[in-house]
Formats: sequence, C-alpha cells, structure tokens
Amino acid sequence: MRDLMMGHMAELRHDPTGKRVRGMLGGQPAVDSRRALLVWEPRRIVPAYAVPQDDIAAELVPADPGPASDKPVLHPGIPFAAHSTAGQPYSVRLGDRTLAGAAFAPADADLAGYVILDAGAFDEWLEEDEPVRSHPRDPYHRVDTRASGRHVRIERDGVLLAESTRPVLLFETNLPTRYYLPREDVRAEARPSAKRTFCPYKGQASYLSFEVSDDLAWYYPEPLPDIVAIAGLVSFYNELVEITVDGEPEGGSSAPLGRALLDEFGIR
Repeated sequence: MRDLMMGHMAELRHDPTGKRVRGMLGGQPAVDSRRALLVWEPRRIVPAYAVPQDDIAAELVPADPGPASDKPVLHPGIPFAAHSTAGQPYSVRLGDRTLAGAAFAPADADLAGYVILDAGAFDEWLEEDEPVRSHPRDPYHRVDTRASGRHVRIERDGVLLAESTRPVLLFETNLPTRYYLPREDVRAEARPSAKRTFCPYKGQASYLSFEVSDDLAWYYPEPLPDIVAIAGLVSFYNELVEITVDGEPEGGSSAPLGRALLDEFGIR
C-alpha cells in the first residue's frame, strides 16, 4: 500500500472534503465554501484547500510565478509559491490586506474554476466551526497511540538520555514509530528551548535541549483531543539518537516519507 501511494506522488491529485471550509482575514471570511477539495500538487506530501473562485470574497490579482523547485519531495517547509504543476498564480486582496502569491489556479481540466490556497497565508482556517492550523489534514494520514510495557533506552554518543518501561508508542502514516516517555524517565538534564512547531494532527510542540544537542526532544503540553495519550510525554528524534527496544536496536528512519523529510531538513 505504501508503494502504491508513493507511486502516485508525481501526479496532481484531488479529493472532496465534504466539509464547510472558511479562510479568515481580519476576522472576516475571505473564503467560505461548501464545495472545497483537498489538492496535492505533484510531489507535495501535504494537501492544500482548493475552492471554486465564486466562493472567494477577496479579489484575485494575477501574480508572477514563484521559483520552481527541483526537490524530490515538497515538504511543508517548501514555499507554497514553488508550484510543481502548470497554472496561474494570484495574490489575494481583501481591503488593505494583500497576500502575495497566496492563490493558484492549476491548468487542469478537472480543476477548472478552482483555486488552490496557501493555508499559511491566512489568519485562520475553519473546518465547520473548528480551527485547523498549519495545513489541512490528510484523510489518508493516520495517527495511533498504544500504551506499552516495552523497555526503551535512548542514548546519544554514549550518554544515557532516557530509559522507560512505560512508553506510549505513536504510529503515524509513513513516519517511523515515535517513543513517548514520561518526563520522570528522562535521565539527562534537559533545558527548555524556545522552539515551537505545530502539527495539524497532534497540536503545538515544545522542545527540549540537552548538553549533547539542542532541540533533540519534544513534547505536547496540550495535544489535540484525538491524541491526548501523549500529553506531557517526551519523544526524541529516532534519527539523532540510539534507541534500543527490549535490547534490540530500533531502525527508525526506514519509512520513505519520514526519511525524505529528514534529508530535506539536513538530519542525518
């Protein structure tokens, strides 16, 4: 199944959401649609909203094309303006606000009349009446957690960072298994980091730094309702530490999208 999904990444893909979608600017809906689609441009790993042009209250102003990207995988860090299919980019103008290059009309017959929108350019997005942050959720992306009694030991350069027999294992589509451990089971001294990231499936993450490396671990103080089992638990980058599970080395970077993302971010 994974190979089948990866085999279609080079194509322009779309799927109806069935949800009312609103994009807010200054407290007003610049976008309000009950006909929204999720669209994946070729090589994009996360979807964007696309709506009929009639459902956009803002003015669309033709814009110059952005720089092309030759990256094999367009992860969320690649700008929206780096399109991988033919089409016309637009800026979105509402009152005194102009979102440069925040819309794109693909030159695809199946998407005629639709405009893809840059989720990160708007103040807020709502699906029905609930906020969605970072990017739309992929309906084919799943996150599961399981409490476990496995013995998990985490080291870096011979330094013991954490050890636990009460982890929560998090399984996420196309990413390596993550091991979330109680804070009390972190053995090395950790210091808070200013880094924050947001996952649309899990919520806002805070980070921890250690003497051996900065921003090496993260935790979700208040995860989203679907994933409350990891609240306050600490997880480390499998790719930057040595993890043993029940005495066996953990091979955590084999998932193809996970490996591609880590390569893009310079993690080896």
